[in-house]
Amino acid sequence: MSAPPAVARYFAAVNAEDWATITDVFAPDAALVSVGAPTRNGRDEIAAHFPKVLAALPVHHDEPTRVVVAGTTVLVEIAFAGRTTDDRPVAFDAVDVFDLTEDGTTITRLSTWYDTAAVAKQIRAA
Repeated sequence: MSAPPAVARYFAAVNAEDWATITDVFAPDAALVSVGAPTRNGRDEIAAHFPKVLAALPVHHDEPTRVVVAGTTVLVEIAFAGRTTDDRPVAFDAVDVFDLTEDGTTITRLSTWYDTAAVAKQIRAA
């Protein structure tokens, strides 16, 4: 993946469930905008969001498949694969849009885009 440092650190941290690094990679006043969810503001609120969202998916991996850099904005296409708490597979594609500081080391805003209804259906499936 040819991505700025903050983006590479973000994916490594999410995949490793390294919430301390997630906290550090976001700016203190950063925003996380997720489809169908309230905006999370500030690095602590953002870092607290990830363990809650991933609780239903104890096995998970975000695989960046395409990275487009345009100045301090980075678009990443992602192939997500995981397993639910009762070991059912979950897979979907997503797009994350990162806004970074000028030096590329810190995320100031992240918006995540995916089909939330289809993902919820996979997680709830019997």
